Amino acid sequence: MRSFFSALLRSKAGLFGWIILSIFVLAALLAPVLGLDSPVRGSLSARLDPPTWTGLFSPGPHPLGTDQLGRDILSRIIYGSRVTLAVAAAAVILGGIVGVGLGIVAGYFRGMTDRILMRLVDIQLAFPLMLLALLVVAALGPSLRNIIIVLALTSWIRYARIIRGQVLAVREREFVQSARAIGSGTLRIMFRHILPNVLTPALVVGTLELARVIIMDAALSFLGLGVPPPAPSWGRMLADGRTYLSTAWWIVTFPGLAIVLTVLSVNLVGDWLRDYFDPKQRGLK
Repeated sequence: MRSFFSALLRSKAGLFGWIILSIFVLAALLAPVLGLDSPVRGSLSARLDPPTWTGLFSPGPHPLGTDQLGRDILSRIIYGSRVTLAVAAAAVILGGIVGVGLGIVAGYFRGMTDRILMRLVDIQLAFPLMLLALLVVAALGPSLRNIIIVLALTSWIRYARIIRGQVLAVREREFVQSARAIGSGTLRIMFRHILPNVLTPALVVGTLELARVIIMDAALSFLGLGVPPPAPSWGRMLADGRTYLSTAWWIVTFPGLAIVLTVLSVNLVGDWLRDYFDPKQRGLK
């Protein structure tokens, strides 16, 4: 832990990413105890109120203003972070479990198994992922469970390809050969000896996939195929406020900033983790 925090303090970009990401995660976890207004209950008397800090007339305590239905923007952003981060995290974990498992199987057994699995990866990579997500969501219907499944379906391929390459190298190491020589079973070798040695690249891939999944979730919500209302989501907030862009800029500006900052922080954390776990890069820092 001392080495971890020491390396983090030496990286300004990594530290900035961790701080911003931690703020969003804590806000999402503590949303019910922050005393915020209801994200779904509005007031027509407070409709399109500007942020209080702009100096313009605003009868209610709305630091980021209200939307076209009088709902508090700050409350909707924070509660929307719970939905966005929960969906993205669940999709990345589910996609990681499937992708890492198939990557280990393909790299360990090689031969026909490897060729079949990698051709499936190539086929899905050749298909536009957003179009695939739109087709699946349109067929299954928008719901929290279906969105997670769709996003996981677009995530597993990167895990599988990268982990497969790692396993091809690890399976020839001496400790794997020794385990095989003393009669260890295939499953024990795969999950007791190989899996721990490929978790680091899987973790790095997971952080980078998290940023991509957040953007895809926002895009699906913007198109009306994300988590259904009344649950707030950043993408739907952008879609609802686009017609008021010239008169109530705050409706789309602050949710857009939330998406940008979250994706930026996740990418910075992913880049820092990649450098931290790479001994060659760590020596240059």
